[in-house]
Amino acid sequence: PVKLNSWGSGQHVSMETTRENLPAGMALLNEVLREPAFEAKELEQLRAEFLANLEQQRKDPNTLAFTTLSKQLQRYPRGDIRYPESIDESIADIKAATREQLAKFHQDFFAAQSGQLAVVGDFDVDELQKQLTTLFGDWRSAKPYKRTDNQYFEPVAKDEVIETPDKAQAMFLAGMNLKLRDDDPDYPALVLGNYLLGGGFLNSRLMSRIRGKDGLSYGVGSQLSADPFQPAGSFMAYAIHAPENGAKLRQAFDEEIARVLNEDFSKEELEAAKSGYLQSRAVARAQDNELASYLTHWDFAGRTLAWDAQFEAKIAALDAAQIRAAFRKHLDPAKFTVIKAGDFAKTAK
Repeated sequence: PVKLNSWGSGQHVSMETTRENLPAGMALLNEVLREPAFEAKELEQLRAEFLANLEQQRKDPNTLAFTTLSKQLQRYPRGDIRYPESIDESIADIKAATREQLAKFHQDFFAAQSGQLAVVGDFDVDELQKQLTTLFGDWRSAKPYKRTDNQYFEPVAKDEVIETPDKAQAMFLAGMNLKLRDDDPDYPALVLGNYLLGGGFLNSRLMSRIRGKDGLSYGVGSQLSADPFQPAGSFMAYAIHAPENGAKLRQAFDEEIARVLNEDFSKEELEAAKSGYLQSRAVARAQDNELASYLTHWDFAGRTLAWDAQFEAKIAALDAAQIRAAFRKHLDPAKFTVIKAGDFAKTAK
């Protein structure tokens, strides 16, 4: 098998084929990318599918909570490509989009002069290079590519409740922006700390406490992100729960956040987390599709897999005090934006 992953200029294409079928697959890919028909019937079918999906999300607690949090953390103006649209805004934009606009956008921005390509598998490098040059070598967009960087917005404390009547489940979200790049000295400690807190699924602190011990949530966890170009990262925690458990869940969440800020993780927790996290990365790289994705993303950032090796060495060398110090430096619960979406009015009666 051969796995191809292409990423750049705002487009991401993935293809899996065999060595024998790779030339034909590349030719088909060339046709799809360079000569889209934008056939009217298919366009309207796709529009209907998008709109039906969005209509289903109008009153969904998860969607409403994530959209509200995104708007608070990513305070870009309407019209900016980084602006997080609401469901109603997305519906309006999809209804208004025309075939002519799609064709013009493709002509202006789709091209091969600014992109990355990774191919993983058994193939002839020279033959593939020749075919790539023949198919895509002269493909240029009307407008030049320019990277759009993420912007850091200062955290603003906020606590908002969104009522979603007659919904059985509720969503709890808490998050804040981090002035952090992924080459920051604190980044490895924050990554492993987040894995211990809520990123390691069943063995994480949030899962063990909120789902395992207290039985308050169907699913709970946390995420941490950082940008390779700009100091614009974020931390976010979530929990899906019954509306009547909202107050108890918030208390348990606050207590677990306080624990990681004021107490070191145990040696046993730390060693188990290192093993689990590093093993998960090794397993991911052993998958052709994951490896191809790694290669294109790192090439875009001007890196190689040597960056992974250095990062993982830093993870392996961490101690509990370093993790707590990084958390205390970058996380401030007083600056969390907290969004709760659910049928809370009914449970309050």
